[in-house]
Amino acid sequence: MSAAPPQDAPADVAATAALLASGGYVADTALATTVHLALRMGRPLFLEGEPGTGKTEIAKVLAAKLPRRLVRLQCYDGLDLSAAAYEWNHARQLMAIRLAEARGETADLERSIYDRRFLEARPLLQALEGEPAVLLIDELDRADEPFEAFLLEVLADFQITVPELGTIRAATPPVVVITSNRTREVHDAIRRRCLYHWVDYPDAARERAILKLRAPEVAETLSRQVVAFVQKLREGDYFKLPGVAETIDWAKALAALDARELERGAVDATLGVLLKYQDDIAKLRGEEAARLIAAAKDGEAA
Repeated sequence: MSAAPPQDAPADVAATAALLASGGYVADTALATTVHLALRMGRPLFLEGEPGTGKTEIAKVLAAKLPRRLVRLQCYDGLDLSAAAYEWNHARQLMAIRLAEARGETADLERSIYDRRFLEARPLLQALEGEPAVLLIDELDRADEPFEAFLLEVLADFQITVPELGTIRAATPPVVVITSNRTREVHDAIRRRCLYHWVDYPDAARERAILKLRAPEVAETLSRQVVAFVQKLREGDYFKLPGVAETIDWAKALAALDARELERGAVDATLGVLLKYQDDIAKLRGEEAARLIAAAKDGEAA
């Protein structure tokens, strides 16, 4: 079921876009609409796309600007219920058993050791209890497929059932953001419970707007050339294309070297900021970088 619209949800799509922009995130109309609908309808938001396109950042901005607690579950191979949702504190339970036995109070021992005070909350349970939260389930595609079954109750009803204790429901359902880099397909049962959006690399105009917002110290000419260079680079065949975060970092690095425009020496020297694999750097450095610099300057002049 969907949760009621949170009181902190923006009134319309324009307000949602403005809220994201106030946190340094420039969203296109389609993305702002999906985020708005997820907030208003109380539905989890499933964001899929290439690494570095800003999926995780959306959850961070929503937490900062709604404002809500950010509770992050970073997924990985082998993630299980005890790490994601809850785990009984066996050491404390054993201590309670020994104390009860010492006092001769063993009548209700089995029931008492499964009290809430012995339950250690992990991210999924933490997001359901306490102050309103944004629950970020990051890189779900990295977790094993069976783990997705654990999420269904949380995503559908914003609750977790603990067999020994009962069902724990959220007083205020969290805003849920799920991200995936699509290293594997996420099951349809998860997708059906969410509103979906593919987060692509931004076009040149939006990337310039992002760079202006996130790196205002970068000169206008350099900013335009950096974006034109990166946009051309993404058309190439590289192992790992640079994301928006790399564009921002590279522009800041060039500005820190007092660059006012792209020059071959500075570009070759800073490719490790933009690319993260040596084979990609070797492929780009030299003549190919010079070609992209020329194309970026031609595009900037046009």
